[in-house]
Amino acid sequence: MTVTIDDTSDQVTQDERRDALAGRLAGAVLASLDLQAVYLGERLGLYRALEEGGPATPLQLAERAGIHPRYAREWLEHQAVGSVLDVDDIAAAPDDRRYSLPAGHAAVLTDPESLWLVSPLARFVVGTAKTMPKLLDAYRTGHGVDWADYGPDVVEAQEGINRPQFHHRVGEWIAALPDIAERLRAGQGRVADVACGTGWSSISIARQFAGIEVDGIDIDEGSIARAKAHAAEAGVDGRVSFLFADAAAAQGAGRYDLVTIFEALHDMARPVDVLSSARRLLAPGGAVLVGDERVAETFTAPGDEAERLFYGYSVVACLANGLVDPPSVGTGTVIRPSAIESMALEAGFSRFTVLPTEHEAFRFYRLDP
Repeated sequence: MTVTIDDTSDQVTQDERRDALAGRLAGAVLASLDLQAVYLGERLGLYRALEEGGPATPLQLAERAGIHPRYAREWLEHQAVGSVLDVDDIAAAPDDRRYSLPAGHAAVLTDPESLWLVSPLARFVVGTAKTMPKLLDAYRTGHGVDWADYGPDVVEAQEGINRPQFHHRVGEWIAALPDIAERLRAGQGRVADVACGTGWSSISIARQFAGIEVDGIDIDEGSIARAKAHAAEAGVDGRVSFLFADAAAAQGAGRYDLVTIFEALHDMARPVDVLSSARRLLAPGGAVLVGDERVAETFTAPGDEAERLFYGYSVVACLANGLVDPPSVGTGTVIRPSAIESMALEAGFSRFTVLPTEHEAFRFYRLDP
């Protein structure tokens, strides 16, 4: 008897995977070019000019934004072809067509406090690409890439994408700690916002709870300078202070009813030291609120798009930033609940709670001494 082995099904599977990968990467090229065009529109003020001045021809947009008319026309045509902008008459002569920002698109492109704002991520993509030579060296040597080396694009991208979340939702996040929220609503509390970045988390906490004092702490001097300017513009600089310091060595034992660490624990070289310091900062009955990436609870491959996104952030930015200051645990963006629990217990906390707060990107934890 002759036995025939049919391996065509396996070949079909491999061919399907090849085709899927090729299609996915081709799509990524298109998406990357779209983001670079969004970057141009944001940095040059083109979206803002259309939002504030209304529909425009290429020449009109060029005059409003201070760019060359030929570049204005090419950018406008690209945006219309991609349905980012509307065009009134496609049959008109190229320089006579009028382009407009569709209703609703401002929430995605220009409104700094919109929960639908996505355009700042274009700055992240461009900024990390500009840092690639340093990142290549880091991969070869094991060294890190300092946050300041990523430049203003990456700093402002994180600021821009997180600001609406803090503005609209920080009260909800703190409300998940009802005993702490009650103190703050009474206007008698004090909050330490560790790794405050450019300050919007601290400012939002102060706005949410009238009368309290907030101290923002961050190790990046440029971010602290921006935070101080933002607080002054927001009119809360009398209740919000910012300190350029290493959170692991922060002073003020027993002063704070709440210590917050939002989307930063995964970037820290020695997160246990920072959590230990946060525990020492707490007044009796105080607690630490950690908000970090909502990744899967265990490693799974292949993963969903959210997992791919967080690993993508880690590969080009977060891991390298976390390895700047050795010795470092090198957590990376993908910080799972079990890892945070281990850190909290090692830092001396007696209770670790995963909070029921719903958020598409963040998971929240309460740490009690």
